[in-house]
Amino acid sequence: MSQTSQDRISGVFSQKKVVKIGTGTTARKTEVLAYFFVQERDDGNIDVQNLTADDKPFGPKTQITREELLSNYMPELQRSMDQKPPATAAEQEVSKFVARGDKFRKRGETFTAEFEYSKALQLDEGNVRANFGIGLCYIDRGENAKAQEVFERLVHLDAAFESEHKHLFNEFGIALRKSKMNDEAMAYYLRALELSPQDENLHYNIARAAFDKSDNQTAAKHLGACLKLNPTHDEAMKFVDFLRRKKLANA
Repeated sequence: MSQTSQDRISGVFSQKKVVKIGTGTTARKTEVLAYFFVQERDDGNIDVQNLTADDKPFGPKTQITREELLSNYMPELQRSMDQKPPATAAEQEVSKFVARGDKFRKRGETFTAEFEYSKALQLDEGNVRANFGIGLCYIDRGENAKAQEVFERLVHLDAAFESEHKHLFNEFGIALRKSKMNDEAMAYYLRALELSPQDENLHYNIARAAFDKSDNQTAAKHLGACLKLNPTHDEAMKFVDFLRRKKLANA
């Protein structure tokens, strides 16, 4: 007898895990709760996906059985996807590490900042600010391979493109372009465009990234889209005029 949708398991579950914070003599272990969004499939198996501290699903889904779920996870009956509970001690610690990381990064002390961001990511690997911060540290030091790993995480985090992270979002995109990570910059802005298709500035940024890749036709296409959404966009008008004067595209 098949289950109805009302009978299927769906909601937030938690699992205890022990993580090591720090290195050497300052290293310590702490127990934290990791949260997951759980959804039972038609075939009875369970999809499990990590949640960030902001209750945003991120990363790949893992498939487990109902027995594994009931044995290894605890239902969080008071925690919903729509109502965030007060910050736990672990979440407060994440915020502390991120704030320290931001402070050191602004001073140009990228290695110390990376250390603080890493401690935050050990507790919450989907934390948007920590991922942006550590990625910017890598880019500042020219460690593009490590920056690529962070980029791969960020493009799968919808929360990274929300308005509350606009400043960091813009800073990271500019850093990608300046570091000649042009393919990543294009993919980054295109991912953002999927979530905000009416944002003319994203079209402008895609045009800049395309131009850096010598893809002038794509640049012209997105400049056109930008000006269709905002005919008075000054930078886009100047960019179109430049392409026309240089005969670089059918702008």
